[in-house]
Amino acid sequence: MFTGLIEKIGTVRRVSRGRGLVLEFGFTSWDEPLVKGESVAVNGVCLTVADCDATRFTTHVLGETETRSTLASLMPGAKVNLERAMRAGARFGGHVVQGHVDGRGTLAKRIAKGRDFALVFKCGRAIAAATVMKGSIAVNGVSLTVSGLGDDWLQVDIIPTTAQETNLGALKIGDEVNLESDVLGRYARRFEETASAEDVSEKSSSGGGLTMEMLAENGFL
Repeated sequence: MFTGLIEKIGTVRRVSRGRGLVLEFGFTSWDEPLVKGESVAVNGVCLTVADCDATRFTTHVLGETETRSTLASLMPGAKVNLERAMRAGARFGGHVVQGHVDGRGTLAKRIAKGRDFALVFKCGRAIAAATVMKGSIAVNGVSLTVSGLGDDWLQVDIIPTTAQETNLGALKIGDEVNLESDVLGRYARRFEETASAEDVSEKSSSGGGLTMEMLAENGFL
């Protein structure tokens, strides 16, 4: 599990596409060195360290991960957001990020807002449907608050610290990012999709549809 608070910006050092995608990343050393087998979120994608030393690590990327994420398009020199898996009992500052990307979003608009700026991403209807205003979204692994939402797009606001300490500040129109919706939104949407019309009618005091009472009864709230 991750929190969406980026620890370092790494650099793609090597891309190998032999019998499967293998990526090597360089970074400034952590106080506690990486170890083989641990998990690192790379642009929000949970990957296993296959080999490492003080300033580099290598990972193997599943075909499914290539399809859902932007990792297959990375080139040497690209900057990536890095976060190590959260320790049990550690301070929790962002939101629950699993590193299981829902899909890709495309930067459609950048809006200046004084000191800050907003980013608007085309995300598709499925991701938008699992997202709520003022809820959480992970963009390239960065925990952000949703400040705008439509049928197939979402907006987040970026402060200077986030722009400087992640790769979001360098995004250009048309760039793709990895998006992971809040896990609570995923479960709520799945529950709504699979609940039978009879169950909904029986449990809903309003005569139909998903209600806050139903979510609470089934452990979502």
